[in-house]
Amino acid sequence: MSLFSDNIRALRVKHKISQEKLAENLRITRGRYVKYEDGTSEAPYDILKQIALYFHMSIDLLLSVDIRKINIENLIKLEGNRLILPIQVDSFGENYIEIVSQKAKAGYLNGYADPEYIESLQQVSLPFLGPGKHRGFPVEGDSMPPHEDGSIIIGRYVERLGEVMDGRTYILITKNEGMVYKRLNKNKKNALVLESDNRFYPNYEVKASDILEIWEYECNIGRSDKRHEQTESQSMKDLLLEVKREVMEIKNNTSNT
Repeated sequence: MSLFSDNIRALRVKHKISQEKLAENLRITRGRYVKYEDGTSEAPYDILKQIALYFHMSIDLLLSVDIRKINIENLIKLEGNRLILPIQVDSFGENYIEIVSQKAKAGYLNGYADPEYIESLQQVSLPFLGPGKHRGFPVEGDSMPPHEDGSIIIGRYVERLGEVMDGRTYILITKNEGMVYKRLNKNKKNALVLESDNRFYPNYEVKASDILEIWEYECNIGRSDKRHEQTESQSMKDLLLEVKREVMEIKNNTSNT
C-alpha cells in the first residue's frame, strides 16, 4: 500500500462514502478505483486531479503527507487546490508567522507542503500586518540592498500569479533555483523576470511552471543599523548609465535643431 492509497481510503471513510459511489463521482469503474485504493495500480494525473478536487485536498498532500496524522480542519484551502498550508493562531486569534531559519532553509523545498515540517518552525506574531498568510524567510548575499545577509523578510502568500505587481519585491520558491528574494516583472509570456537591486547581478527568467510559491514583501527583520554604501562596481554602472542618458539627450536636442 502506498501513502496515496492510505490517504484516499482515509478520506473516503471520513466522508462516509462507498467505493462504488466515489468511483461514480470520478466517472470511472469501481474496479478501477479499487486498484488505486489497494495500491495495485497508480492513478494517472487526470484522476489525481479529480480526486484532489473532490476532497478539496492538494495533490502535494495526497502524495507526500500522511493525512491521518494531521487535523484537516486546521488547514487553509487555497485557490485551485494547488497547495494547502497549515495555520495556527495565538490566544488572541492572530495568525502565527512561521520563520524559516537558515538551518531550516535547506529542508523547505521538501517540507513546504508538509504540515508537520511547517509546524516545527519557530513562530512569531505580528498583528500589525493585517489579513493574509505570512511567513518569514532568510536573506542571503548582497543582491538586494539594503537587506543584509542574515535578515528575515516577512512575506504575504500570493495565491495567483496574476497578483504579482511589476517592480515589487517577492520571495520566490522554485524547483530549480530554490529560495530567492528578487524584484519581479511579468514582461515575459509564461515566465517572470527576476531582478536584483544590486546591479552587479544580471537579470534572469523563471518559467511559471517552475514556481512553487510566491510571497510578497511585507516587512524586514534585521539586526544591523549600518549605513548602506554602494559598491565600486555599482557606482561605476550608475555613472555609465548617467553618461548614456546625457548622450541620448544631446542626440535628441541635435535632431530637433
